[in-house]
Amino acid sequence: MKPEILLTLDSMRHANTGLYTFGHCLGREIMRQGGAEFGVNVYTYPAQQGVLGQAAGYVQHKHFHQLFFPQRARFDVVHFADQYCRFGPAKVRAKTVMTVHDMNQIYEQQPGTRKLARYMRRMQAKIAGADKVVAISRYVAADLVRHFPDVRGKISVIYNGSDFTSAPDGHRPQVDPGGPFLFSVGMVCAKKNFHVLVPLLRNNARKLVISGIVKEEYRQKILAEAAAHGVSERVLITGPVSQYDKDWYYAHCEAFVFPSLAEGFGLPVIEAMHHGKPVFLSTLTSLPEIGGDAAYYFDNFEPDHMAAVLERGLAHFAANHGPDTVRHHASQFTWEKAAAAYLDLYRSCLKA
Repeated sequence: MKPEILLTLDSMRHANTGLYTFGHCLGREIMRQGGAEFGVNVYTYPAQQGVLGQAAGYVQHKHFHQLFFPQRARFDVVHFADQYCRFGPAKVRAKTVMTVHDMNQIYEQQPGTRKLARYMRRMQAKIAGADKVVAISRYVAADLVRHFPDVRGKISVIYNGSDFTSAPDGHRPQVDPGGPFLFSVGMVCAKKNFHVLVPLLRNNARKLVISGIVKEEYRQKILAEAAAHGVSERVLITGPVSQYDKDWYYAHCEAFVFPSLAEGFGLPVIEAMHHGKPVFLSTLTSLPEIGGDAAYYFDNFEPDHMAAVLERGLAHFAANHGPDTVRHHASQFTWEKAAAAYLDLYRSCLKA
């Protein structure tokens, strides 16, 4: 009989998020490479039933699974595809792999609060119960070891992949900037730091397009910054967009700008590079690791500095075969490589 694998994809509820892309793309590739060797099952909300096709098995999410998971002894390996699954390694009798995408909550919560203490206890329990822990970047791995030293010895780094996708010929996005524009994408919230991009519209005719699920309080901060600089009509916050719209923005923007304060990986960086676009990043968390020498970096968020980095970077990109450089860099991050590495981890667990 084939070993039975359960891949938890209950964080795939919201399209246009990194966790959705991770679960869908990795799960699809695990099915392709490992379907003959393993029985692949996925744990999902009802709306995602069938997401990996009819060859996969499906286990439906239930609220009571936080306390009791009835199929705890059914599977040989359970891969918790992120650290947020409703149940953790303690709820199953199987070898366990857990992927950790970031430790952002440590930095988002006030030190000494009950909420942070509860988060740390839960993460410690999950890490202690996992046979293998995967970080999606060296930055996340180092963060885990710093806060949970016991993870040392069972942690590895497996980079996310990224597929090149494109909008069909003739496609136009629902919000069309109608001229030169800078593009960014992600949850519209404080840690993405989008408001520092607004001054890049000074003294030029560019627009700024920001796409993603919107936190209204932070949206108002961006709009207030736009009003202060007299560029309100040139800041376009679209809300969530379709894959085709996102691909159109990547393909037609003058540059992709991503001044995030907290990233475990930064998938949009690689997506933009697939489209041959210059990428401008903050120097924080995982972004220098993922962007490498193919990206340009804001050393700080002072408006004049950012404007100078943007203009120098655009000129350098145009004069030095920039599209070829970034496409080559992006080609190193594939879901084929990621899935092969995870399948090797499953085999290692089963041998142990």
